[in-house]
Amino acid sequence: MTAPTAKTVHDCLKSIPGLTPDMVSGISVDAGKVVFAIEVEPSQAKAMEPVRRAAEEAVRKMDGVASATAVLTAERKAPPQMQAKQPMHKVSQRPVAPQVKHIVAVASGKGGVGKSTVAANLAHALKAMGKKTGLLDADIYGASQPRMMGLRERPETDDAGLIIPPEAHGLKLMSMGFFVEETAPVIWRGPMVHAAIQQLLRDVAWGELDILVIDLPPGTGDAQLSLVQNVPLSGAVIVSTPQDVALSEAAKGLLMFQKVGVPVLGFIENMSYHICSSCGHREEIFSHGGARAAAEKMNVPFLGEIPLDADVRIAADAGATLKNAAIEEVFKNIAARIWMTLPAEKTVPRPPKAARI
Repeated sequence: MTAPTAKTVHDCLKSIPGLTPDMVSGISVDAGKVVFAIEVEPSQAKAMEPVRRAAEEAVRKMDGVASATAVLTAERKAPPQMQAKQPMHKVSQRPVAPQVKHIVAVASGKGGVGKSTVAANLAHALKAMGKKTGLLDADIYGASQPRMMGLRERPETDDAGLIIPPEAHGLKLMSMGFFVEETAPVIWRGPMVHAAIQQLLRDVAWGELDILVIDLPPGTGDAQLSLVQNVPLSGAVIVSTPQDVALSEAAKGLLMFQKVGVPVLGFIENMSYHICSSCGHREEIFSHGGARAAAEKMNVPFLGEIPLDADVRIAADAGATLKNAAIEEVFKNIAARIWMTLPAEKTVPRPPKAARI
């Protein structure tokens, strides 16, 4: 029995009526389990369902295939530079955000710790401090910043072919979420993720900014390494909840940044405690103080504690700014500590270093 490969799957799909080779992407073969995507226009999704089923059935009948799953991905039409005629893994050669003074990454070792919400509110806090601020949503697989900022319109381009970042609440924002349907999965391999992140930095008219906050995806994979190895980061902030399982993963993120020579500006403990809105009782749902203890153990600054509060969630879901003065003050204090830690001069690009995590 011949084991299937991405090439043999792609060749098999050439025989499916209504399916062209350029529509097939993200072919994954693992122990006989095949997954692939069929890219279509949103308006064609319903009509293409029979084609999807036929493609899935054809692959399922191949030698060595245990199961086959085909997913329709409906993408919005992007600006010309996001519709590259070259392969999608071709990296833009423009300089990285040349007029941005500082680029700071907000990272986490695992998902579910509220990193994106923290990144958005830190950007708001920096703007409130009078800093010209931008926010880059680099979470290719789970872009959430357009919703948190209340933006969904597709960005325009200028005469030089650069994407003009839309603005919300005085912040410039760029995200892959502007170029794909909100419910469509992004099924990309490492080189495509690398190229996309570089485009969002190099092919965007960021203009003059004091600081660009980058919301990284969780973990220490392709997207994170692509950014930290190729972008002149002034530093990184690591977000964690207090419990041990989150902190152990946060330590891996710290190690990644240290290995590539990016300064870790500090730890933030999110969902640190909860104050009951009815009785005022304080409850430490996910434990408390773990991030502070980890920061001390790892010899990095501790930036602050953010409570678990419904107002934070409500503002994020509504694409609005926080209306809770006490929590706003917490974010402003953390933002001020970050800003004071940054070097006086713009960070120059560092030579890429290989990282083994």
